[in-house]
Amino acid sequence: METRKVYIETYGCQMNLADTELLIGLLKPHGYEPTQAVAQADVILLNTCAIREHAEERVLSRLGELAHHKVRRPEVRLGLTGCMAQHHREKLLDKAPFLDLVLGPDAYRTLPELLIQEEKDEPLVSVRLDRDETYADILPVREEGVRAWVTIMRGCDKFCTFCIVPYVRGRERSVPTEALLTQVEELAARGYKEVVYLGQTVNAYRDRDNDFADLLHRTAKIDGIDRIRFTSPHPSDMNDRVIEAMATCAKVVPYLHLPLQAASNRVLERMERGYTVEQYAALVKRLRTAVPELALSTDIIVGFPGEEEADFCATYDFMAEIRYDSSFMFKYSAREGTKAYKWGETLSEKEKGRRLQAIIALQERISGEINHQMIGQTVEVLVEGPAKRQEGWLAGKSKQFKTVVFPGNGIPPGNLVPIRVLSTTAHTLIGEVHA
Repeated sequence: METRKVYIETYGCQMNLADTELLIGLLKPHGYEPTQAVAQADVILLNTCAIREHAEERVLSRLGELAHHKVRRPEVRLGLTGCMAQHHREKLLDKAPFLDLVLGPDAYRTLPELLIQEEKDEPLVSVRLDRDETYADILPVREEGVRAWVTIMRGCDKFCTFCIVPYVRGRERSVPTEALLTQVEELAARGYKEVVYLGQTVNAYRDRDNDFADLLHRTAKIDGIDRIRFTSPHPSDMNDRVIEAMATCAKVVPYLHLPLQAASNRVLERMERGYTVEQYAALVKRLRTAVPELALSTDIIVGFPGEEEADFCATYDFMAEIRYDSSFMFKYSAREGTKAYKWGETLSEKEKGRRLQAIIALQERISGEINHQMIGQTVEVLVEGPAKRQEGWLAGKSKQFKTVVFPGNGIPPGNLVPIRVLSTTAHTLIGEVHA
C-alpha cells in the first residue's frame, strides 16, 4: 500500500484534539501517516471549532495561507472538518472556494473513501448528523505521553441559548462502556498514567444500566492508570452518585471544572442553564464537603444579551465568594443559529471588555492567594516532561491539576513524585523533590 502523508491542524477544545486523534485512526489503515511538515503533506486538514467567532476568523485566514500549497502542488487535497464545517457549510465555499472537502463531526468515516475519489470542480461535502455515530470501533492514534483524552459521549441535549454545539454535534449519545474500558486498558498497557473522559455534558453519560458514576468506579479498577479526570460536567447532572465516586475512588482526582457562566438568576434563566445561583452554590458546598481537597475551576461569560450592571456585579461577587482556583472567562460571542443570536447585542465591545478585565483581575488575585497558601506543602506530581521556560527543569501536574515545575534530577515522564512547594505564581507552583 502506498504511504501518503496527512497534516492536521486542530482548533478548539480537547474534544477537537480527541477528534484529530480519531481522524488519524481512521486514515492510518488506509496508508496515511501523520506529518508535522505541511509542505510534505498529500492531505491537509483543519479540524475546527465553532464556539467563538474569533476562532472562525483565524481558520479562514489559515485556509487562505494553506491554499498556496495547492497552487504549488495541485494534487494536494485541502479539507475542513469539525464543528465549523457543520455550522457554516453553506457559506464556507463562498469564502474558501479552493476547498476540496468539507466534513462535519459525524461524517469522519467517509473521509478515506472521499480522498480516493477523483478531484472534481465542486468540493465533496458530507455534513449529515447521525444520532447513532459514536466511533466506538475506531482506535484513535495518539502521540506518546502520560495523559490520554477519551471521548465517552458525543453531542449535547442542553440547548443553552448561547451555544451552537447541539446544532453542530447533534444529540447526546454515549460510547458503550465495555468499549471505553477496553480502550483504557490498552492505554494503560502503552504506559499512559492518566485518562481524561470527555463529553459536552460528560456526567450525563449513560450506556444501558451504566451511568457516569459506574464508569468512574469501573475505570478506577484498571491497573496501570493512576489518575482519572473528566470534563466538562453540567451542574444539573452532578448528582450524589457522581459526587460519591469522586469522594471514594482514590484515582479520581480532586479537581472539577464546573461551568457557571453567570451568577445572576435572571441571566441564567435567559441562558436556559437549568439551575439557579442558589442551587449551584449548594452543589459547590456538597462537593467541597465530600472532597475537602477539591480544586474548582469554571467558565464565565460577560456581556450576555440583557446583562445589566447589577447582573455583572452579582457574578463578580459570587466569584469572590466561591474563590475558584482558576476560570476560563470570555466576552459573549453571538453564534448564528442560536436562540440568543436573535436578541442582538445589548452592550458595546468596550463595556464587555471592561467587565472581562475586571473578573480576570479578580481571578488572578484569588488564584495567586490560593496558590500562595500551598508554600511549604508537599504535592504529588505526575511528571510530564521538560519545563517550557527553565532549562534542566521538569513540569507536571498536581492532583488538583496545577502546573508544578522543579529541577529535573533525571526523573522520566510518567512518574509520580513528591514536590515541596517553595514559591508560587497565580498559575504555577515552583518546588523541589521532597525526599
